Amino acid sequence: MEEFAELGALRGTLDHCVKCTICETACPVAAVTALFPGPKYAGPQAERYRVAGEPSVDLSVDYCSGCGICTQVCPQGVKIAELNARARSRMKRERGVPLRDRLIARPTLLGRLGTPVAGLANRALASRALRVAGERLLGVHRDAPAPRFAGRRFSAWASAHRSPAGHRRVVYFHGCGTEFYEPWEGERVVAVLEHNGFEVIVPKQGCCGLPLQSSGLFDDARRSVRALARALEPQLADPGTVIVGNATSCTLMLKREAREILGLEHDPVLARVAARTYDVCELLLELHDAGELATDFRELHETVAYHAPCQQQGHGIGKPALELLALIPGLKVRELDARCCGIAGTYGLKAEKYEIAMAVGADLFEQARSSRAAAVACDSETCRWQITHGSGLPSAHPIDYLYRAYDLGEA
Repeated sequence: MEEFAELGALRGTLDHCVKCTICETACPVAAVTALFPGPKYAGPQAERYRVAGEPSVDLSVDYCSGCGICTQVCPQGVKIAELNARARSRMKRERGVPLRDRLIARPTLLGRLGTPVAGLANRALASRALRVAGERLLGVHRDAPAPRFAGRRFSAWASAHRSPAGHRRVVYFHGCGTEFYEPWEGERVVAVLEHNGFEVIVPKQGCCGLPLQSSGLFDDARRSVRALARALEPQLADPGTVIVGNATSCTLMLKREAREILGLEHDPVLARVAARTYDVCELLLELHDAGELATDFRELHETVAYHAPCQQQGHGIGKPALELLALIPGLKVRELDARCCGIAGTYGLKAEKYEIAMAVGADLFEQARSSRAAAVACDSETCRWQITHGSGLPSAHPIDYLYRAYDLGEA
């Protein structure tokens, strides 16, 4: 019954819905497919007819991507995306969770299996015949953006790296994408933080549980996020120490989503971790506002487009990456105003949802191509992979530009 511990608070927002349809207008999925009738219908409207222990009233809720835009735009504060996530979990529990969803929701397991055989795994992912077979057997779309295994783990680099003592400490939550697929991003995050006087601590850690939550596997997601919180929390004995992450969806999971959606609002360890978790660009911009950010930037004479992913906007912190990029002399930044890239973590990997995801991201892909930028900066790794897949342009985390502008190396 833990799943329903906080359901009363979420359901308590239902009566605030005035059926203004702002969420319907903003929903990127409902705009491109009739399979999802919209967040108002699948969320507040349908929730009134859901009863514990009985089947979900509408299976279309599975086509909600969980981007969270509906919750962000609701003028009445209705937790629409959160209600949809709980309804999807109940539906999956009743109908069963496919093997595909159980596999792709475990990036740590996949990373541990793929890293030792990265060359073979990457060749398999590049094989058209094997991708077609994977679609038929598992339901992972043959054209979905599949990241390449790096063949090494960030944690191995971190264990050998000695961060110089600084006048302040930060705990680095690197996430699965950095650990197995983009370890160089973690190295650049560490370098930028150290350049700003931080001693960087990298404790042993696992997945935040977000992919499991998105697939409706709430019990597994709770175990993952609790284990992560208990790995990070012992490092917070010094009241000035904070946690920082470069995967904006994963930091949002720690800050808010696990507590609201998984019913962990009263978990004391998670509460302490949530209160001291920052997105890396959020932390750096806070330093700048306090006059403490190093600004010894060299010029970068190039143009970059910037997309703020849905989960980053869910933090409610503005767009700190955009403000940081504006500090770099010579760098021209083109902000893209499309709402969503469509991938939504693992949503766009699924055979029945791939075309929906590509249709959702079509506006963003076109804006990126039309921007005449050399690359697209984005705070989320899955969004970066989708943007490159859909637009053909290379993509990078905003931290890459700070890393280069500090003359710490080439990205």
